[in-house]
Amino acid sequence: MSLCLPTASSYSGKGLVRFLYQSLRGSLSQISHFHQRSGDSSNISKGIDERWDDTAMAGGKAVKGKPAPQRFQGIQFQKSKGQHILKNPLLVQSIVQKAGLKSTDIVLEIGPGTGNLTMKLLEVCKKVVAVELDPRMVLEVTRRVQGTPYANKLQVIQGDILKTELPYFDVCVANVPYQISSPITFKLLSHRPLFRCAVIMFQKEFAQRLVAQPGDSLFCRLSVNTQLLARVFHLLKVGKNNFRPPPKVDSSVVRIEPRNPLPPINFKEWDGLIRLCFNRKNKTLGSIFRQKAVLALIEKNYKTFQALQEAGGSESGILQARVPAVDPSILGDLGEDQSMEVDVNADGDGMEIEEEDGAQQGNTFFKEKCLGVLAEGGYEDKRSSKLTQDDFLRLLALFNKAGVHFT
Repeated sequence: MSLCLPTASSYSGKGLVRFLYQSLRGSLSQISHFHQRSGDSSNISKGIDERWDDTAMAGGKAVKGKPAPQRFQGIQFQKSKGQHILKNPLLVQSIVQKAGLKSTDIVLEIGPGTGNLTMKLLEVCKKVVAVELDPRMVLEVTRRVQGTPYANKLQVIQGDILKTELPYFDVCVANVPYQISSPITFKLLSHRPLFRCAVIMFQKEFAQRLVAQPGDSLFCRLSVNTQLLARVFHLLKVGKNNFRPPPKVDSSVVRIEPRNPLPPINFKEWDGLIRLCFNRKNKTLGSIFRQKAVLALIEKNYKTFQALQEAGGSESGILQARVPAVDPSILGDLGEDQSMEVDVNADGDGMEIEEEDGAQQGNTFFKEKCLGVLAEGGYEDKRSSKLTQDDFLRLLALFNKAGVHFT
């Protein structure tokens, strides 16, 4: 049996693709009809339809049926795991350039996916250490370097980035899963020895929070804690259509440069103070430190601190307050960061201390102590959303000097 295909001379581009598909489908229908008469009931044209749906070309459309899952050479991406592959080669190249890589650099890449960014990194650095959780992606990125000069420059570690002990690296370049952006950021900032910089793709709003300054609407605990440990710069805005499959939100690329040395503070103390201040960031500090719950917590910490002093001597207690906590990753325990910014029970009147109530005499003592510290520093009428890093550092020092602790 002979198959006759119509001429394709008058078609080009998408029209040619559609023409070839329709012609092939019609010809295979003839084959299917022939097989059915011969006792073979398989529907070949239906199989071609399904294949067309799964491998719809960029710019084309599936002929029928529901939208096909996004695939790369048979790999189906899982949005639930944050698998959104950066497909724009110009954008990939721009990220590599902004990382300022040297030929001697060891680069950490988190979530290499199918290797689009990895291949560009390998062109300019000494070595790439890629950490990937999905075994399918591990095989794919390994396959891409096989038989190339880059095969010996790539080390792939299969595992969860949050549970993996990271090796030495000079620069981190990554397009990270958005649902674990905060833990990854603080894991990197607690890594020792310190790296030179990290150029990372984040969800747009998360990136805006990282770089937010006092007075900005998005200024929050995340902003304060990150900027305590590093300098953060916004580099690029990235539209959702630069990914396959596209996420629901736009993205941004930021550059993070760790501070060295870090401020000589106890990070647990710092975290406790910042949590209190940003629980109601738009209230004055004087109002916050009049709240029953806040004063009860301060009283509890005060008694614990006094007990430690009595047990180990006054010097040990002073050292506890002054020696920095060794692991700043505790600052990454943000929980639902947005909830930390909501002015819960915004009026707060029912929570203030009533000084005439005899049962509150203990709290009244700590209320006067706290308000005295705020007055000394001129912070009683200030709001957390307007304070700078230096303000928070000075405030913590004043509280500790007065015997008030937050851990």
